[in-house]
Amino acid sequence: MRTQIERPMRAHFDPPVGVNFWSRGGGPFMWRDFDAALVRTELDVMRRHGVSFTRSFFFWPDFHPEPWSIDETRCAAFEEFLDLHQALGMTTIPTFLIGHMSGQNWDPAWRGGRDLYSDVWMVGRQAWFIREMVARFHDHPAISGWLISNEMPLYGGGGGLMSPAEHVDGDAIRSWAELMVQAVRAAGGHQPVSLGDGAWGKEVMGADNGFRLSWTAPLVDWIGPHAYHMSDDLLRQHFIPAFNAELCAGYGKPVVLEEFGVSDSFVAEDHAADYYRQILWTTLTAGVTGWIAWNNTDFAAVTQEPYNHRPFELSFGLTDTTGRAKPALEELARFSSTVEERCLATAHRAPAQVGLVVSGYFTEHQPFWSETENDAIRAALLEAYIASRLADAPPAMVADDAAIPSASLLIVPSAKAITTPGTRALLNAAAAGSTVWVSHCVGETLNQRAWWWPDADEVFGIWKRSRYGVTEPITDDLIEIRFCAEFGDIQEGTVLQFPTGGASEARAFLPVNAEGAQVVARDGHGRPAILVHERGLGRTVLSTYPLELLSARTPHVDHRPLAQLYRALAVVAGVSAHASTDDLDTFADTLLTNDGGVHTIVVNTAGVDSDTTVRHANGDTAAVHLPAFAAVALNPGNDLDPDRARTSMTGVAADA
Repeated sequence: MRTQIERPMRAHFDPPVGVNFWSRGGGPFMWRDFDAALVRTELDVMRRHGVSFTRSFFFWPDFHPEPWSIDETRCAAFEEFLDLHQALGMTTIPTFLIGHMSGQNWDPAWRGGRDLYSDVWMVGRQAWFIREMVARFHDHPAISGWLISNEMPLYGGGGGLMSPAEHVDGDAIRSWAELMVQAVRAAGGHQPVSLGDGAWGKEVMGADNGFRLSWTAPLVDWIGPHAYHMSDDLLRQHFIPAFNAELCAGYGKPVVLEEFGVSDSFVAEDHAADYYRQILWTTLTAGVTGWIAWNNTDFAAVTQEPYNHRPFELSFGLTDTTGRAKPALEELARFSSTVEERCLATAHRAPAQVGLVVSGYFTEHQPFWSETENDAIRAALLEAYIASRLADAPPAMVADDAAIPSASLLIVPSAKAITTPGTRALLNAAAAGSTVWVSHCVGETLNQRAWWWPDADEVFGIWKRSRYGVTEPITDDLIEIRFCAEFGDIQEGTVLQFPTGGASEARAFLPVNAEGAQVVARDGHGRPAILVHERGLGRTVLSTYPLELLSARTPHVDHRPLAQLYRALAVVAGVSAHASTDDLDTFADTLLTNDGGVHTIVVNTAGVDSDTTVRHANGDTAAVHLPAFAAVALNPGNDLDPDRARTSMTGVAADA
């Protein structure tokens, strides 16, 4: 019996849109000469653009000048800062250990090189500082939450993404985090709390930096990924924050996009607005319920650290140094208005009929497995996530273990290794009615370079013809997949083309003979490429090529062939979309509000205009014109005429 998979979406901040805040009058040094009039002006601009809260920062060297003393002048400035928020109907989330900020680490003068996680005296000083600050301010109505640090792995060790697991003392980091959260509670801090670590740990990036969601999630009230990635492909660049949020969402806590933004040094202002629009709407459909942009303002402090050596940090603002609102802030305002008007921050996502299986080698430590292999797993998962989205088959992330559910469609993308309990669970799911897609992959290293799937011949109805220690290389620059039978909505005779990007080690196919499976597609040389093997009430579908990984390793790839293949898989699996579009550059998803409202989110992922037809599960359709990178929220039955749809379109004027 096939099951649906819940896609978590847990409300946290309501209203949900905020900004990280430094005044342009000093940046991190704003507390030394606090300019209340300027700060009020800056906050007022944010409030008028739909921003309801800020994330603020106790600059640690200034607030904690001696091990046993607090600077009361800076505390008085912070209290005035809180009063300004209250007067404007805003709140703030103070961050304690700063610590790391904008490409520089800022130590209190008295630290003396002591380890922040394991030195007992140093841990005590941090906990004392947190207790002192919470005790002073926890009763103020402008306080809506607390954050322990800012990107602590870059300050305290673990190095973010740059330090191998053997250099990380995870036990010390875990104990440190427990004590810091307890310090907030001991001082009367009743508001929600989180760590501010950036969510860059093993379960998201595949490399262990000491902060594991499996133990941080029970400590905190929200998980806060930070998104400053770079990519070689525009769609991947736009989807990575949503993908990271999906990886966070299964750990039982709300997901808040705690930092995201762009520097004008890197991007044109209109393209920055495109980026904001894509990130906001794709992460909304990925279960995010809070957004804190980086940051409120540009800076002119060209001789002040850190800006004298990080010049691009000067122009991350949503306003410039005169207070002018940039196009990205207008995007944030429109998004905030739509989300508040339609109560989308407290909505929930329609259950998924598609599961994207995350290898247990990616999320857990396995003996004699190198984490260098995990980058390929993550890349293939991301590519599969994008293709599923474009195919209007929104997936839920599924853990590789014995409890894999029998969803309509289960996707195992270019995975060299799935755990043995996971492979058995996938086989059971197929027998119970699932369609299980698996693409052969030998990984990107020479360590046991092979496909680790047990009993593959029996599972997939094949006779594999591979040899030990060597692989069959892919010699074509472009792989042609020719369908010799109808497959879902793909007609016999259709040819899909896939690139062969990436490391030579991974460019290998699996030579097979069909032994019970039906060959539905062959490569350009006539060899089996996609095979379907009926099992019980369901089936396994095998690709002899690592299509997701080859695409993921190709810059500026055309994502549509893989999306077309996934759409056909969804048809084969009997996936009934809650909402869909008729082209592969847009995607649709459904949010359900507590009052029974149904909201269809439609996003154009392409840099060109799209005229698409949106189809809803209830049979309603709408012809919608979406300009490049635009998004719209529709109510089936209410917003289905094109003119009304255009008026609610994010980032586009009502008369567009």
